[in-house]
Amino acid sequence: MSVGLLLSLAGLALIDSTSIGTLFIPIWLLLTPGRVSVRRILVYLGTIAAFYFAVGVLLVWGGTRLADALGGALDQRPVLWAQLALGVALFALSFRYDGKRRRGSGGILRWRDRATSGDSSARWLIALALLAALAEVATMLPYLGAVSLLATADLDGPAVAALLAGYCVVMVVPALLLLAARVAFPARVEPLLGWLNRWITEKAGSALGWVLGIAGFLVARDAALRLGLFDRFSQ
Repeated sequence: MSVGLLLSLAGLALIDSTSIGTLFIPIWLLLTPGRVSVRRILVYLGTIAAFYFAVGVLLVWGGTRLADALGGALDQRPVLWAQLALGVALFALSFRYDGKRRRGSGGILRWRDRATSGDSSARWLIALALLAALAEVATMLPYLGAVSLLATADLDGPAVAALLAGYCVVMVVPALLLLAARVAFPARVEPLLGWLNRWITEKAGSALGWVLGIAGFLVARDAALRLGLFDRFSQ
């Protein structure tokens, strides 16, 4: 287990911590009028983390078997060139989300309404967490990158499970810190939460652009390294 792998996983987890399910909805739950229920928000965050962990285990398990079945097919140069093209395309797509357009604002507002409505029971919060996680499955690019790193690393099952669990914990740490601050210093934290709420509503498209750009860069960089493209510049 290398330091580079751990740093890569930590960086991807922190990117994942800024998604709708892991940060946006917790902020809106913290802004709900009345006393904050720590237990209920922990139920929500625990559901999100558990769902991501389960998906990660399934993907690593399935990906390892797929890699064994394909043998070295994924290391063939045509496949690597296709991966490089995909990474460049994702990076280029990120520039369409420049923060000036209100792409996706309607969807963000609908999520905010869902988070701040309802009876906020534990069952309702679990359903909300699962709904948010399911909606993000197709776009959880940082997590898919982390799963890919784990699937190709020379690690045994317990080590992979431990790293996945650690990833999921890091992913919800920012929301946990905001929860602790909201409970300890409500008067000081509420203005910050209000500012974050306004930023989320106005800059959601820009945030998505950053995620796409970083994910595209990582995918393209991995392909370029395996193709040996950087070797030409080092000579």
